[in-house]
Amino acid sequence: MEEKATGQAHKALMLNTLAFAVCFGVWMLNGVLVTFLVDNDIFDWSSVQVGWLIGIPVLTGAIFRLPAGILTDKFGGKWVYGGLLLLCSIPLFCLSQASSFFSFALCSFGFGLTGVSFSIGVGYTSIWYPKHWQGRALGIFGTGNAGAALTTLFAPTILKNLTNNGQHLEGWRTLPIIYGIIILITGVLFLLFSTNKKPPSSDKNLGAMLAPLKNIRVWRFGLYYFLVFGCFVAFAQWLVPYFVNVYYLSLVTAGILASCFSFPSGVIRAVGGWMSDRWGARVVMFWVLGSSVVISTMLTIPKMDIFTPGKGVMAKKAGTVTALGTDYLKIDEKTYKYSPKSLRSSIMEDKNYFLPQKEAWQQPLVKKGDQVIKKQLLIRGKTHIFFQANIWVFAALVILLGSIWGIGMAAVYKHIPTYFPDEVGVVGGMVGVLGGLGGFFCPIIFGYLLEATGIWTTCWMFILLVSVICLVWMYKVVTNMLKKNVPELMEDFERKS
Repeated sequence: MEEKATGQAHKALMLNTLAFAVCFGVWMLNGVLVTFLVDNDIFDWSSVQVGWLIGIPVLTGAIFRLPAGILTDKFGGKWVYGGLLLLCSIPLFCLSQASSFFSFALCSFGFGLTGVSFSIGVGYTSIWYPKHWQGRALGIFGTGNAGAALTTLFAPTILKNLTNNGQHLEGWRTLPIIYGIIILITGVLFLLFSTNKKPPSSDKNLGAMLAPLKNIRVWRFGLYYFLVFGCFVAFAQWLVPYFVNVYYLSLVTAGILASCFSFPSGVIRAVGGWMSDRWGARVVMFWVLGSSVVISTMLTIPKMDIFTPGKGVMAKKAGTVTALGTDYLKIDEKTYKYSPKSLRSSIMEDKNYFLPQKEAWQQPLVKKGDQVIKKQLLIRGKTHIFFQANIWVFAALVILLGSIWGIGMAAVYKHIPTYFPDEVGVVGGMVGVLGGLGGFFCPIIFGYLLEATGIWTTCWMFILLVSVICLVWMYKVVTNMLKKNVPELMEDFERKS
């Protein structure tokens, strides 16, 4: 680990960030390309096949992060990163010739290796910087996440131009070639201008390099990353059908809003790194996890249009209904007032409501001349509750949550060189595996929850559950550390609370 940040370190950071942005854009390519191919009937793939084609690159990029981290620690980032970029250009060129589900899946598996670029970049970036600079450096590197938003924004337009607005559909085959050329050029530039550097642990054998994985702290960091990165990747794709189905938006508008979720999260990672250096990664993670709990709780409330029994009126004594008006009825000489339903509902779906709306009215259950007994229900109450889940409030909360997760991504990786300074590649790779698996499995979990309940906000309920588990686990760990290392401080805290 260096004692100060140098110009050479900044050059390595710039090359790492550029390569990561390119890799992340390639990693998310299928989300746009497969959707285009199916929507235009170029391939007759089922929803299950589409799900697999979107998920295969994510899965590949997840499961190979640990081996990539080990190779980075062993041989240095220059050769591993440069080799990855050159290697992943091959399946992209092959993708342009794919004509079946199997060939498309095979190529997707190949270019999905771009997802391991994160564990390579983390290991290669951290060794160039001193401890007080690593949060900022890893945060800046993490802004490469914005490559996903760039693909979401520009790939549909490129496809539109390549296919001449759908007149020449086979023009789609040029898109993976373009991506292949970009990643190939990036690989050549990386090998030409980067300088190799290995950590002191590079001479360890495989068993010694994997030894840190026995530490429960690694798996706790992995759970944090499952939330802040895995769920981020999942929602980068899941939000498009969410906006279309819940708010009836067009595919283009839904894609723009999904990009608004992805882009700030990537850019703000640099801020998260600075905050972690300034106040400490643990403090930042407490803030991130607490915010995730609060915001996901707000998002769990679904759109609703509910009619439920309301306040009614019962007879205070037996008698005969002698009169029935528009807003009253009489039992002998006793008058009972009620609120009739207005001719026009005050709640209209085409208005914008930020808060739930309630409308209540009452309906008589008796008519003139009826005999009633004491405590008989004379007037039935009805209540109409309408919650619009205003789209702009929803979008603002989602974008805010994505940005907070971006800060959390930087905070998680600030922890790693602090606790494992000589095994950043291995530990970062394992943490990245768990985060990447979140990106693969979360959409599947969301789908099962939606199928079982029919409620779209069940995905936020799942996020709430994971956020609470992470926050409670972190709180338990910190309080145990205080009890062990600073018992007098913990006793004072418990007395005051």
